[in-house]
Amino acid sequence: MESLGNKLKTARESKGYAIDNISRDTNISGRYLEALEREDFSVFPGEPYILGFLRNYSAYLELDVNEVLSLYRSYKILEQPVPEQLLKNPSPLPKILASVFITLVILALVGTGVWFVLNRLERNKGESPSVRTPQEYAINTESLERRFYAGDSILVPIAGNTYKLSLAELGETVTITTPEGAKVLDLLQEAKVDLDSDGITDLRITAVDFAKNDSAPGAQLRFELETLPPAISPAASLGTALDAAIPNPDGRGLKETALISTSPNSYPFTLQLEFQSSCLLRWEVLFETGRQGRNEDFFQRLDRLEIAARNGIRLGASNAQSVRAQVIGGGRTVPLELGGPGEVVALELRWFSDADKGYRLVLVQLE
Repeated sequence: MESLGNKLKTARESKGYAIDNISRDTNISGRYLEALEREDFSVFPGEPYILGFLRNYSAYLELDVNEVLSLYRSYKILEQPVPEQLLKNPSPLPKILASVFITLVILALVGTGVWFVLNRLERNKGESPSVRTPQEYAINTESLERRFYAGDSILVPIAGNTYKLSLAELGETVTITTPEGAKVLDLLQEAKVDLDSDGITDLRITAVDFAKNDSAPGAQLRFELETLPPAISPAASLGTALDAAIPNPDGRGLKETALISTSPNSYPFTLQLEFQSSCLLRWEVLFETGRQGRNEDFFQRLDRLEIAARNGIRLGASNAQSVRAQVIGGGRTVPLELGGPGEVVALELRWFSDADKGYRLVLVQLE
């Protein structure tokens, strides 16, 4: 009988597929795909991951999923250690007597099983099958993971409102109804949901484990809230927080926090920003005709932004520590620290004239 690993590897090579390409298409790490072909199941975090990856990989290779899973189960049985007493073979009985004894034991076990089934059917005769009542759960922390069954629902509180999501269908995929519409998930697939329709992801849903076309065991689902920076109340708007922090000052109430450069003449510079987590940013180029006016955007982790200016830039950030900043100009690159974790800041990066001493490029805090 062909081994599980050889079957997967032969199917992949016959189609001319590379591990890297399959990893990208299926979202399964390449090291897990290679482990399946080597039949090295020790690298996986648990049995559900092995079964899930086998289903997805065999389906991708257009193999019979049930046949692949049967090969895996056969492998597991063969891997079970032989009882020590059998290896020592302490029984003095001839082999034929041992065979007869084993046959009698099997017949006895089968007879017991048949009796048990018939007895159970007799006791349940006339009783109507139990019908499971759909359950409703609430997410009260940052995440919730549990097994859901068709009809079960979950309540998610966001900014003073509560939104209801339900497990609508279990088949080849999992279908979850949300205020944003139905989300269809395959095994280990993730969906993002904007519950309050503000353009920002509020919730992530992952189908951790389920049996395709078998709704009886339900589905293991994980719900994770996308939380706002800690300095801002979930019920408050980010825009309101920044409005309070940036009063559009007329030059008064400036507190110098960092000296970037001194020069006989001012020169153009570029502010580079890289975001480490979610952050609402407002910025404005100062003292340049045609470029003045406030800009605003919500940035996620690994987003980047470059702002070029001649005289100055005004910034407002909802989560200062999430922004990694540096100034490039005059042949130099200078890193900046905008603020602490969850801190709402209002800053200006601008040139100041020091009378006869030239110019200073300074980061100032707006008070």
